[in-house]
Order: sequence, then C-alpha cells, then structure tokens
Amino acid sequence: MEVCEGEGWRLVIDPARHPFAVLIGGQGWAAELTRDEVLVLGRAVARLCHQHAELVAQLMLEESLELELELPLPLLAGEPGSLWMALEGDRRDWALRFVLSPGPGGRAFEGAWSAAASGPFVAALEGIEARLGLAE
Repeated sequence: MEVCEGEGWRLVIDPARHPFAVLIGGQGWAAELTRDEVLVLGRAVARLCHQHAELVAQLMLEESLELELELPLPLLAGEPGSLWMALEGDRRDWALRFVLSPGPGGRAFEGAWSAAASGPFVAALEGIEARLGLAE
C-alpha cells in the first residue's frame, strides 16, 4: 500500500484491493475509486493541466480561466457513466473539482481540491498506471 498526502489532499493506492484500489480525498471528504475510474481521472487531470499550460502564456496577469471536460467511464450494468472535471484559476494558481456520475447501480460523488492542494495531488497522481501494476 502506498499513502501520499498533504494539506488538503490524500491519495492511497492499494493494488491488492478489489474493486476499489485507490482512495482519493480532499478537505473533509474521501472516496474510493476502481482502477478504471482512477485511470479516467488521471487522463482528465493530465488533459486539463496540459490545456492550462498551453494557455498560460496567453493570459494577462489579472485574467482567470475555467477549463472543463467530461470523459466516459467504463460500462457498468450495460450503461456508461461519466467523469466531469474542471480546472479553475489563473496563470499561477488553480483548483480542481469533479463529479463522478456512474451508470445504474454505481455510486456517485463529487469533490474538489483547493489551489494549494491541487498541484501536489496532480503530482502524486502521475504514474498511477504503473503503481497499480497496469503499465505495459
């Protein structure tokens, strides 16, 4: 088991747990994710951070932005769910929030990380595939 945490965020990876191999948390909340859900979360975070990095040079100091995306979750009970995610902030500081909306029979939840917690959480999430034993 691997435990990563800091002020306002937490990431616990336990590849031996099934079906919920990952726990994510923020200020006052935590939720367990399946391997598939955390892989979608990782892709969403990477895309939003990449988009932010591409736009930073175009922003004036006082400008802010909000980037959003929605990705499908793997099929559950024959119907896909989705993960909606947003990055909101400015050139230097940004915060993440998300809503997990699974298919029928799944659990739904939402969460957010402050601007101070978002960067460290994203850094801890890097390489999640290998840490779950899923990298090729």
